[in-house]
Formats: sequence, structure tokens, C-alpha cells
Amino acid sequence: MTVLTIFPPKSIALLGGSGFLGRAIARQLAQAGYQVKILTRSAHRAQALTVLPQVQVIEIGPESASLSEALLGCSAAVNLVGILHESGSAQFDEVHLGLAQKLISACTSAGVHRLIHIGAIGTDANAPSRYLRSKAASEEAIHASKLDWTILRPSVIFGQEDQFLNLFADLAKVAPILPLACPNAQFQPIHVEDVAHAVVRCLTLPETAGKTLELCGPKIYTLLQLIKHVEEWIGIRPPILGLSLGLSMLQATLMGMLPIKLITRDNVRSMQVPNIASGPFPSILGFHPAAMETIVPAYLFPQLGRARYGQMRRFAGR
Repeated sequence: MTVLTIFPPKSIALLGGSGFLGRAIARQLAQAGYQVKILTRSAHRAQALTVLPQVQVIEIGPESASLSEALLGCSAAVNLVGILHESGSAQFDEVHLGLAQKLISACTSAGVHRLIHIGAIGTDANAPSRYLRSKAASEEAIHASKLDWTILRPSVIFGQEDQFLNLFADLAKVAPILPLACPNAQFQPIHVEDVAHAVVRCLTLPETAGKTLELCGPKIYTLLQLIKHVEEWIGIRPPILGLSLGLSMLQATLMGMLPIKLITRDNVRSMQVPNIASGPFPSILGFHPAAMETIVPAYLFPQLGRARYGQMRRFAGR
């Protein structure tokens, strides 16, 4: 890897910048004074970010700008593109590995040397799910490039607009019972703003180039524990029925037939791998991640969050 990047870069391209994590990163970059290009296939999805004067939305596609053209003038790129479910032309290998290969080529053509790539914990060529194997393949492609790369591997990300804890809160409000696949699956949730902060820090720290950093919160939970916390915070407690691996696969098979996929068989396979860090939060980043209990109650059920904010902070030891 040839280190050519001038730190800190000031013009940043975000691929996938219109999504949950991308919006948080774009806001933090803009607040820090960076010029931000949101590269997306659907410009309307990123329109909310155009209120930030430093943000420019560029549509990428056959009839619009090419990826290499859009990267011109940027000093770094951040790849946030990823899918949890396959559908139609959106297949794991094409979205994860294929896009990474195209991005490496486009960065090289445009003279962009710095790349931050959002990977996933548990990626391995021999992992049990296609999702994890495809993410591993994308990381291998980045390792083999001549870019100044940093790979960030977050655990499940929570925040006000997340589709994880909010989803279970919505289900708890309407379901008489919650059949829960993989109740013993392990997660180490991290706040979306902490992941965004890690990206911004990596853009200012040349010593993070060539490193893979795991981003996880301070506590490990089983999925069952997480859902029980959600029920406590919203004050609604339907019974939770933990499913065996076989029944989890059956549930995923049935739910995979629905127009909106909530869980698939490949998701179940992914949850057989603990989604937790192999060590402490990277000290190189210079900050500590927030505890889930100090943040989530205020957005799952605002009245409860305000009333119990102090209690939750004490519970989290802060």
C-alpha cells in the first residue's frame, strides 16, 4: 500500500450517503467543515441533506455521472453501501464485492487515494452466510488495492432512525406474542453517531490507514435481552417466544415470501456468528462509545426517556 494521502482530506465522497449511517456521517462531516459529495442512484433519497451548504448530491447511473467522474476533486471516499437481504438484481456479491471493485478502479482513475470502507463483524471466506462471505470478499479486494484504506467493522447500529430496535418496538406494540428467531444471538450495539465519529476521526488520522477496526458499544447482549430492554422502555411487554434454530429457519422461510423481508434464512445463518468485538474499542480513535441505555429510551418512547434519563445513566454507570 502506497501512502500518498494528505491528511486531513477536505472533500469527501460518500457512497450510500443517503442511508441511515450515511446521513449521520454527512452531517458530522459538514459540521467539521468538509465538502461532501453524496453519490447515489436515487438523488431524491438524499434531498434532506441538501439543506447543508457543504453537501452536494450527485446521481450515479447510466444516464448521469459516472463514478470516476463524480470522484474527481475528492481527497477521500467512504463506502457505506450494503444490503442485508437479496432481492432481484440486488445480490450480495454484486452489491458488496462488485461495487468495491468498481470503486477501487474509479478511485484510481480519479486520483483518490484514501478509502474508508464499512465492513461487518464476522466476515470470513468460510462464514455460514452469503452476506458474511460477500463482505469478506469485498474486504479482500480492498486489501489487494493500492489505496490508503481503513476498514471499519461495526456491530449492529442503533439510533433514532434505526430499523432494528425501532422495528421490534413497533412489533411489540401490535403483536400479542413475539416469536423470536435466534434469541441467543450475540450483539454489541453501537450508536450511529459514534460510528460516524469514527469515520471522521479516521479521515484525520493517517495512522489508521491499513488497519481494520471493530466498532462496538461497551456491552454485549443476546437478542432476547435486547428485546426485553425494548419492551421495558416502551412499557409494553408481549410474551417473547424464543425459537430453536430449526424453527428460526422455518420462520425465515415463511417471512421470506412476504413483499417486505424482515428476516431471511441467510440472516439466520449470519446470526450464528457472534456480532461482538474481539477486543476493546480501538484506542487509536481517541473516544469511548456511548452506552445504549443512555440513548435509546429517549427515542423509542420520548416521555419515558425524559422521565428516566438519569436512572438509565446510573444503570449504565455514567
